Amino acid sequence: MNGWLTPDWPAPQRVKACVTTREGGFSLPPYEGLNLGSHVGDDLQAVERNRQTLTDTLGCRPAWLSQVHGVRVVQANPVQVDEADASWTAEPGVAAAVLTADCLPALFCDRAGTRVAAAHAGWRGLANGVLEATLDALALPPEDVLVWLGPAIGPSAFEVGPEVREAFIACHAEAERAFQPSANAGKFMADIYQLARIRLAARGVTAVHGGGLCTVSDPRFYSYRRASRTGRFASLVWLAD
Repeated sequence: MNGWLTPDWPAPQRVKACVTTREGGFSLPPYEGLNLGSHVGDDLQAVERNRQTLTDTLGCRPAWLSQVHGVRVVQANPVQVDEADASWTAEPGVAAAVLTADCLPALFCDRAGTRVAAAHAGWRGLANGVLEATLDALALPPEDVLVWLGPAIGPSAFEVGPEVREAFIACHAEAERAFQPSANAGKFMADIYQLARIRLAARGVTAVHGGGLCTVSDPRFYSYRRASRTGRFASLVWLAD
């Protein structure tokens, strides 16, 4: 669909990727549009119709996950729903997919176009190492990995407590620069994109693209921070046949 996003990254030609928006679909307010989350209270028949629209439009088979803000990574399987927060595949036509509404979606591929992965990173998953776990599952030299960071809560909207800041700084001292004091005493504004880049760089992955689209301020996307009763959009990556 015209309103969906195609990641701007130097991926090989056979690597395909897409980020959906609210455009299209069969869900009614407050999920209005193409809600792809089956766990948010939306009519399940509408969600299934939305998912079928996605499959028909992209021509791939999404492997959906039951996301739990953890670090488990599985091999993408379109015929079952695994409890995990990232998946990878080397099978053409199978899409690694994650659902978000403020959390960070990260898409991975290698320069040769032999495998891809998608990860869901809320702050807990990011702090606990979901991106690193995804790199481990891909088992690629870091210089061969490309990453694209999709739409997430922006630094002007992501207010966190000191415990979040401390969790990141405990792992990487340079994470301090990703936090700015909030107007609210004792709180901080966090840059989740910068935090992801710091953690990827620590593993030798520096070819990181994307970032900068804020789900809270951009009405094209679902945002839990903006409206707690809302849908989920998908970020997907797959290998063409």
